[in-house]
Amino acid sequence: MKYNLITILGPTASGKTTLAANIASKLGSAVISADSRQVYRYMDIGTGKDLRDYIVEGQLVKSYLINICDPGDKYNLYEYQNDFFDVFKSITLAGQVPVLCGGSGLYIESVLKSYKMLKVPVNLPLRNELSNKPDEELSKLLSKYRKLHNTTDTITRKRLIRAVEIEIYHKEHAEEQTNYPEINSLVVGVKFDREFQKQRITERLKTRIKNGLIEEVQQLLDRNILPEDLIYYGLEYKFVTLYLLEQLTYDEMFNQLNIAIHQFSKRQMTWFRKMEREGFRINWIDGILPLEEKVEKVFDLLNDK
Repeated sequence: MKYNLITILGPTASGKTTLAANIASKLGSAVISADSRQVYRYMDIGTGKDLRDYIVEGQLVKSYLINICDPGDKYNLYEYQNDFFDVFKSITLAGQVPVLCGGSGLYIESVLKSYKMLKVPVNLPLRNELSNKPDEELSKLLSKYRKLHNTTDTITRKRLIRAVEIEIYHKEHAEEQTNYPEINSLVVGVKFDREFQKQRITERLKTRIKNGLIEEVQQLLDRNILPEDLIYYGLEYKFVTLYLLEQLTYDEMFNQLNIAIHQFSKRQMTWFRKMEREGFRINWIDGILPLEEKVEKVFDLLNDK
C-alpha cells in the first residue's frame, strides 16, 4: 500500500468512528483517535465516546489515545503529537496501516503535516504581563504569530493567555523542535447535507441528555473536578456545569448548548476547507450512504479506482 496512514475525518455527528473501525477491522489494524476530549476518563457521554462503535462483527477493534488522562488535566497538542507518533510507530512496525479518526482539525493537521512542536513550560512573568492586557489586545497579539482559523484558543481568557505563551516560546526555541516521520495519508471526509446535519446534532443532544449527560457532569463535580476545569472543556461540559451551578435554566442550557454544537460543527468544516485550500486532498463521502458502500468507497480510493 502506498499510504502509511488512513485518515477518516468529519464534523461532529457524522458517523466517522464507525466507518474508521470498519476500515481498521478489514485491514487487521487499529484506530488512533484524533479527538481532543475523548482522551479524558469518565467523560464519555459528553464526548461521544461510545466504545460500541469499535465492535465490528462481534470483535473489538483496537483503539488508541482514548481514556489516557484524568479529567481536570490540560492535555495539549504537544502531548497528543508525541503520543500519536509513539502509537503510529508501534503499529507500523507490526506491518499494519493505522486509521486516524476524529474531528479535531488541529490535532489531525499536526500529525499529517508532522508539525515540529515543543513542550512549552509555564512562564509566570510572561503570564503576569499578559494578564494585564485586555482580550482584544491578546487576540491581536496571537494573530501576529498565526492565523486564527477558529475560536478554540479564545474561548476563555486562560486559553488565550496560554496560546500566546506557546507561540512566543516556539518562536524563541525553534531550533529545539522535534523531527517526526513523514506521513503519507489517504484522507477521507464524511459529511451530510447541512440541514440534515443540524437535525442529527439536535437529536443526538436529546439522546445524550436522556442517556445521562447531566448525571455524568454531576459525577465529575462529585469527583472534585473544579467547575472551571469542566467549563474549560467547552460544549456539553461547559453548559451542563453552568446548569448544575444554577446559572442557567434547563431550557437555557439546552438551547445555548445546541447552538454552540452547531457552531462548533461549522468551525470544524471551516478548518477542513482550510486544509483543502492548503493542499490536502480530502475525498468526501456522503454520510447518508449505507456503511458497506462507504467502506467500499474507501477501499476503492486505496486501490486508486
